[in-house]
Amino acid sequence: MQSYTIGQAARLLGVSPDTARRWADAGRVATHRDEAGKRLIDGKDLAAFSVELAKGGSGEEDVSLTSVRNAFPGIVTAIKLGDVAAQVEIQAGPHRLVSLLTREAVEELGLEVGMEATARVKSTNVHIDRV
Repeated sequence: MQSYTIGQAARLLGVSPDTARRWADAGRVATHRDEAGKRLIDGKDLAAFSVELAKGGSGEEDVSLTSVRNAFPGIVTAIKLGDVAAQVEIQAGPHRLVSLLTREAVEELGLEVGMEATARVKSTNVHIDRV
């Protein structure tokens, strides 16, 4: 039977390795160790857990639901507020993303320089999700 590392499982589940590790630590998915001491998840256990997640959600309240798939998690580096519009810059690894949105949207999201946020890109639009 195939086994997966925490990192591989995280990629397949669409979460960070830290989240997958927390789920394993909490006993939400069973793990075992190989000869080298690396923690692994059996394929059947991972498959069952992925079905459970799909049915009931991840159990984390800050997960956003969206149809936009190109996500760039990063940190807000600049916000320029106008009377009606705003410009938000996010540094996501080596990528600098700039989104033009309404001032009201920035205020509703409570965006501030230094906070985590995710830029989501769909076609020519950049959406901002507060983390």
